[in-house]
Amino acid sequence: MKAMLASWQFWALLSAAFAALTAICAKIGIENINSDFATFIRTVVILCVLGALLAGTGQWQPLDSVSGRTYLFLVLSGLATGGSWLCYFRALKLGDAARVAPIDKLSVVLVAVFATIFLGERLTVPNWLGVGLIAAGTILVAYRS
Repeated sequence: MKAMLASWQFWALLSAAFAALTAICAKIGIENINSDFATFIRTVVILCVLGALLAGTGQWQPLDSVSGRTYLFLVLSGLATGGSWLCYFRALKLGDAARVAPIDKLSVVLVAVFATIFLGERLTVPNWLGVGLIAAGTILVAYRS
């Protein structure tokens, strides 16, 4: 059990499961509400849950223990997350969850490209083949005949 909890694969699969539930619950939840207001409600819930988690586990850190560079990139990440959420909820409001979520997951393809360009990460030929298959699968799922 300890090995599983220390495995990035376990947490990534759990993330995927929660992301799937996010799409389904959000699609039902935004039926009769503005998508931006729905995003606000979702954000408040996340803030409350994370605040309780940090308080309950004693993981609060002094604000001055974080570097300016870290703050900069976390703020930029937060802005990107907010933009992603607003666009995602708007797309869910307008489209089918089974088509919106896979297109949203094109982020996997973009992360591979951006990580190569900006972080200097190297992917092997099989890795790039997988990225290509994800892109192709997204197109097939989103295609409407």
